[in-house]
Amino acid sequence: MNNLGMNNLATEQEVKKAPNKSPRHRARELALQGVYQWRVTAGDDAKIEKQIHAEKNLGRYDKKLFSKLLRGTLSQHTGFEALLAPYLDRPLAELSPVEFAVLMLGAFELSQHPEVPYKVVINEAVELAKTFGGTDGHKYVNGVLDKLAAQVRAAEVAAK
Repeated sequence: MNNLGMNNLATEQEVKKAPNKSPRHRARELALQGVYQWRVTAGDDAKIEKQIHAEKNLGRYDKKLFSKLLRGTLSQHTGFEALLAPYLDRPLAELSPVEFAVLMLGAFELSQHPEVPYKVVINEAVELAKTFGGTDGHKYVNGVLDKLAAQVRAAEVAAK
């Protein structure tokens, strides 16, 4: 699998070291890898999805969630880019590919999956950014998604 500089998400060693990862978290990691690959290579989303599904030693992951996250994020990427833009301190093109991918997945889940609590979406995104992003990328992701949640999940945020 071509990760193009991103920490290898699918190594057999990592899967063995972290057996406590939930299948849903692992699906988000793999969706992150797919969005990252799409961003860096401008690849075909169907080919990327098929390639990831075909990989060996991925560990347990929620295949339906993975596909839903990857397809949903990439099929509507321009809308999510527009949704995120007001909360960014720089153009999308200047974000690292990891931050971009995490924010896009977060925007997809916040806006399209109200059954997942917004705090869970943000926490998962922050964990992905901590694991695969730059030193303080998780802080940036947290701030942007907090602001986005206040817009797209206003009632839920206000209730907390």
